[in-house]
Amino acid sequence: MEWIEKLNGNIMVCDARGIIVYLNEKAIKSYAAEGGTSLIGRNLMDCHNENSRKKIKEIMTTHQNNVYTIEKKGKKKIIYQSPWFADNEFRGIIEFSLEIPDEMPHFVRE
Repeated sequence: MEWIEKLNGNIMVCDARGIIVYLNEKAIKSYAAEGGTSLIGRNLMDCHNENSRKKIKEIMTTHQNNVYTIEKKGKKKIIYQSPWFADNEFRGIIEFSLEIPDEMPHFVRE
């Protein structure tokens, strides 16, 4: 789907074993120094520190989302990691990494 490829944010998908099976164009560019396209087929665990590996394992076993914000190189981002399923079976994790502005409106809608 072209919209996923052209999204102005990183999308990474791994399978249930942690093998990276997809990176959109933005993710490939963002992770160029780490290998870009060559990351596809590698295990997520090889790309993270021990604390991150624990969190990845937790997502894989509890099937709960992991959502947080970071600041990197002066840019704020929201990281949204979510398990994905097919036929009610856990298939892996999808990670969205989207830049957020310094000031962002917040609306309460009820």
